[in-house]
Amino acid sequence: MQKTIHLVNRPKGTPTHDDFKFVETPIGSPEQGEVLIRTVYISVDPYLRGRMNEGKSYIEPFKLDEVLTSAVIAQVEESKSDRFSKGDVVIGSLGWQEYSVVKDNEIRKVDHNQAPASAYLSVLGMTGLTAYFGLMDIGKPKEGETVVVSGAAGAVGSVVGQIAKLKGARVVGIAGSDEKISYLKDELGFDAAINYKTENVYKALKENCPDGIDVYFENVGGEIGDAVLPLLNNFARIPVCGAISGYNKADRDMGPRVQGYLIKTSSLMQGFTVGNYSSRFKEGAEALAGWLGEGKLKYEETVTEGFDHTIDAFLDLFEGANLGKAVVKVSEIK
Repeated sequence: MQKTIHLVNRPKGTPTHDDFKFVETPIGSPEQGEVLIRTVYISVDPYLRGRMNEGKSYIEPFKLDEVLTSAVIAQVEESKSDRFSKGDVVIGSLGWQEYSVVKDNEIRKVDHNQAPASAYLSVLGMTGLTAYFGLMDIGKPKEGETVVVSGAAGAVGSVVGQIAKLKGARVVGIAGSDEKISYLKDELGFDAAINYKTENVYKALKENCPDGIDVYFENVGGEIGDAVLPLLNNFARIPVCGAISGYNKADRDMGPRVQGYLIKTSSLMQGFTVGNYSSRFKEGAEALAGWLGEGKLKYEETVTEGFDHTIDAFLDLFEGANLGKAVVKVSEIK
């Protein structure tokens, strides 16, 4: 038998442990064209909160009383497929469970000798690709421009800021603790960083962006996003990746209207998901791997040990507890 995690209630506001349930199920055996895999790392991500709601979105909602899913790194325990052998390390969109039996077209191999396996959930995975395409395709930073990143110490934001620096921009990050501020400036080379919990964000942005803002990479929304709007330069670009400040609000999120700011500055504000760029993933992955191999990209992980703490790791996202990518380590690669 194995443990799995089910969604049993649609959260009202911030999720709690009562919205989830551990369920024991048989491990199962693979049939032809299938493999049995053991979970090594589980990715916990803010976007999963949206999938816990009913209603139309860019991705299908989770169903109640079924296993939750996200990106997972796993190792093959038994194979009845010509494509995989025992011991292969793989990635896929898989269940929050200790073992899975999957079809061989639902997973792909990763080279954990090139980089640690967990990196394929972060800088070399969806969060890295999200940062790359959102910034490069929508933000289009130019040398000498000012790029502001909210959620800057998170998995996406930290990569966005580093890529912007590689492109010659001045980079200002917004985060929520002194530890994160130091990390952005001292480790990642941001030109400035603002602690939104202790500083007036608008005043701090005005001081640290004396030439205005050319690119704002939006991960947070809410009052932080509102503070950026009056400082936009003409033809500014705003990739809208996330709005975590509003994910757990029971009522509709309200704030300043953006239209006047966008018209006055001829700015572009465009929402996106990484899935929009699926046909170009190879391009992004090669660029990220190249920068990582050259030592030009750094990444940090907040690793929670143990399958039993998966829900804790997910809930911690909404407290800003993670530095870089949040993952749960379930088992060791053998």
